[in-house]
Amino acid sequence: MTISKAAFFDRDGVLNLDTGYAHRPGQIEWVQGAFEAVKKVNAAGYRAFVVTNQAGVARGYYTEETVQALHRWMTEEMARHGAEIGEFVYCPHHPTEGRGEYLKDCNCRKPKPGMLKALIEKHGIDAGASFLVGDYPSDLEAARAAGVEGFLFKGGDLAEFVERILRGRA
Repeated sequence: MTISKAAFFDRDGVLNLDTGYAHRPGQIEWVQGAFEAVKKVNAAGYRAFVVTNQAGVARGYYTEETVQALHRWMTEEMARHGAEIGEFVYCPHHPTEGRGEYLKDCNCRKPKPGMLKALIEKHGIDAGASFLVGDYPSDLEAARAAGVEGFLFKGGDLAEFVERILRGRA
């Protein structure tokens, strides 16, 4: 397997505005520069992935099938703009607020690195050559635990933010 480098993006608050438990296409408002940011990492030779906590599943607000359908739609929207997301990975669990099988302290919920490590292994990714863009310190903790450099996005134009990261890694 060829070793590749990856750009990992959190979803809510990075690719789309965090409006609280978004789970339908009509609830998604893309962050300024989201499509261009993914296109930039694609053009720079990075594979783009999304890693997102989805506690709305654990809380019973929506189902995993709903999340998967939204991620298919988001992938299609990115592709319509010439941007390629390799895979969306999500954690449906919550350690204290979950219901039934979703009430668990798992290794996939950020700040733990499970989602990142799974993608790194599955896709033959060089963690040290990769980076993550998140909007919470817990995203950066997960990145650090997976051996990936993390960058805190506080809003604005995501494409400009990613351009600065890429310039710094050249």
